[in-house]
Amino acid sequence: MAEKKKIVIVGAGPVGSLAALYASSRGYEVEVYELRGDLRNAETTPLNFTKSINLALSERGINALRSAADETLLNRLLAQTIPMHGRMIHTRSATGALSQQSQLYDVHGRFQRSVDRGGLNDILLDHLDSLPNVTFFFQHKLTGADFRQKKAWFEVMNKSTPSSGRAREIEIDFDLLIGADGAHSAARFHMMKFARMNYQQDYIDCLWCEFTMPPTASNEFAIHPNRLHIWPAGNFMFIALPNLDKSFVCTLFGPVELFNKLEAGSDKELVSMFDKHFPGVSTHIRPVDLVAQFKRNPHLPLVNIKCSPHHYGDSVVIIGDAANAMVPFYGQGMNAGLESVRVLFAKLDESQNTAQALAAYTEERITDAHAIADLAIANYIEMRSSVTSPFYKLRKYIEESLDKYLPALGWATQYSRVSFSNMRYSEVIQRSRRQQFILTWILRSSVLVGLYGGATILPYLLSRRSQRFLGRV
Repeated sequence: MAEKKKIVIVGAGPVGSLAALYASSRGYEVEVYELRGDLRNAETTPLNFTKSINLALSERGINALRSAADETLLNRLLAQTIPMHGRMIHTRSATGALSQQSQLYDVHGRFQRSVDRGGLNDILLDHLDSLPNVTFFFQHKLTGADFRQKKAWFEVMNKSTPSSGRAREIEIDFDLLIGADGAHSAARFHMMKFARMNYQQDYIDCLWCEFTMPPTASNEFAIHPNRLHIWPAGNFMFIALPNLDKSFVCTLFGPVELFNKLEAGSDKELVSMFDKHFPGVSTHIRPVDLVAQFKRNPHLPLVNIKCSPHHYGDSVVIIGDAANAMVPFYGQGMNAGLESVRVLFAKLDESQNTAQALAAYTEERITDAHAIADLAIANYIEMRSSVTSPFYKLRKYIEESLDKYLPALGWATQYSRVSFSNMRYSEVIQRSRRQQFILTWILRSSVLVGLYGGATILPYLLSRRSQRFLGRV
């Protein structure tokens, strides 16, 4: 693509903002259109009328930011995060005592970062505002697009919009439109009129409600600040992520039936449920506040969206949740979206033919987007129940021990590959399946030969079998 062409970005969230940063650094004229008001203003209403689920920023997202931002900007962004070195599992022992078990994410000390979406977004928007080739258009609603003629129409939804009748509409031209406007994307909707798109939308049997755990009276974190806290309860769970102000953003995830029961029940029953399944929470969030927040904050669904292709011709491409919305249980939604920006512009840099670059992007990214969406759903089961399973702990111990003490085998947990590397999601799945096959074979073999010295032959079997299979990956 030649310089001075116009790139229009629909959506000013973190993914859209990063796309604007990539485009501006390549000399394009960049226009960013956002349905809401300026996202930096406190009075701007979020799309779901609530704060977002707190986000986990990991290597993929950081790598995408690193590839676009100078060191000063990257450091400003990372300063808005809190390291989370692992999970803290909260349960109650057989005697009724509160129990906490720390499960580190990584044997090499790598960690996730808890980040507030708004704080991250504000820094990106402020930086983009200082760039001469980036212009923002807030309160502009995409109402139509012709991706053959490369034209789009927006309604101007500001305070001057008449109380009756249709809002003022503007027409714009573009060379490339990037849709980064979320799961209910208008860009995707209009693109579907041109592209032969396969589209799949699934609401899982899970709602979520957000809570806030305040700091202590002495203005300290109420619980460990460098952990992602989980209260697993079988088919539902409660989690907490730290904030810079020493509060925690907490979320109740559970099936629709559970929410229906709690909504119909009494305040006492709600508190009783928390005390039974989420021990210690009511110590840090007063029962009266638990009830008030449950009633005040919306109970929202979770959706998985897959579609193909992610582009049409040389005129439009969708990224982030607009292309592949996923449930939040692997902490990869934002990271995958930011990574998509990096991959997209890498394809554009590699080819002077925009249509070919977008086609290459679609071919690669669909495979990986669908892979991480499936992993996210599977991780919900792990977080709400498997983290307390002896088999889960044994497998995690074996995999991490091999990673630490026999690094030449190339062994790693699935979680570490997803969160602490830039390996393609589809390749992560392939390697994890091979490792699972190897472990299953070895554990079965060790049981069979247990009476004949299985304890001594196990390391030998691990080494020989894993070298043979991992060499084929």
